[in-house]
Amino acid sequence: MAERDHRAQGIDHVAFPTFDPAATVRFYRDVLGFPVVHSICAAGWGPEDHPDFIHFFFDIGNNDRIAFFYYFGTGAEIGGTAGAKGDVYARFGEEVPEFFVRSRHLAIHVDNEEDLLEYRRRLDASDWPVEMQIQHETIESIYTHDPNGYMFEITRALRPVTPQEDLDANLTIDALLDVVGAPEPTFGKLLLRKAELIVERAANWKQTRYRQEARR
Repeated sequence: MAERDHRAQGIDHVAFPTFDPAATVRFYRDVLGFPVVHSICAAGWGPEDHPDFIHFFFDIGNNDRIAFFYYFGTGAEIGGTAGAKGDVYARFGEEVPEFFVRSRHLAIHVDNEEDLLEYRRRLDASDWPVEMQIQHETIESIYTHDPNGYMFEITRALRPVTPQEDLDANLTIDALLDVVGAPEPTFGKLLLRKAELIVERAANWKQTRYRQEARR
């Protein structure tokens, strides 16, 4: 597939419904310190049965925003128990594993450990203390659930991601697409297909490297 030019400039905003706007403002504005930067008051919007609503935005840095919809006249009974953990308004069935529910989350990055621990301090002093602090392969993250039950993460890089890891990521995704397009995909089949792709493409990588060295 031909590579397309990359024109996107990051996230304008991500948006979620809230059934507890007061707690949502407390969490994002008063605890975390994300200022309110925009709101939309919409009356008579959409079809006849569409409720009036307010759409409000918080600045999460780098000109990015997180936003919420509060629909007047609707209650928590629409989506579940307010404050319950795990994206309660997505209406997952009881049979859905918790790890699947928790995979839906928002992650905000900070520059360093000092900033990460400052947000941990703010959260631990609030009604929404940090539930986990984990070092993954390349990042360290803290996690909690916001007043709406959405999993919320703040993360910092432990080291830069190298160009070699970008190449590895593309190999992994190409192998994944091949495997899930065939019957009974497994993790083992993914690793096998990835190894096959490495062998298939190694000659091209060598030729590219030689051409690059010849230009120097």
